Amino acid sequence: MELRSELVSYCGLYCGDCHGYAGTIADLARDLRKELRRYKFDRFAAAVPFKEFKNYSQCYETLGAMVKFRCRRACRGGGGPPFCRIRECCRNKDIHGCWECDEFEECDLLKFLQPVHEDAHLKNLRRIRKVGVERWMVDKRFW
Repeated sequence: MELRSELVSYCGLYCGDCHGYAGTIADLARDLRKELRRYKFDRFAAAVPFKEFKNYSQCYETLGAMVKFRCRRACRGGGGPPFCRIRECCRNKDIHGCWECDEFEECDLLKFLQPVHEDAHLKNLRRIRKVGVERWMVDKRFW
């Protein structure tokens, strides 16, 4: 895969590494829903005496939510979560990313990434600050 600097997000993650940007999970969920409908699996789940199928409709709806989790554009191109306050902050400060901000180590805006990424974004931001975006892209990136 070709590495592109426009896929470096403001927060220090790389959009090209994200399942939302790649779309693979969304495509698989879409295809599975299609097959489930084709085989009328909802009827099967209701008819067989397996307790695991009790929540089949909830599972089907979860797959529907997964289909919707797709970014057609990278963060810098207007993709990513529309509510992203990190993007808004960087644009307001007229900086390329958090690595250009002296306050990123203690930034409250970055904390919402921790449940999924732990400290990956902070490791990336430190490395980008040290070696620059182009070098960081070919080095080890954390997700």
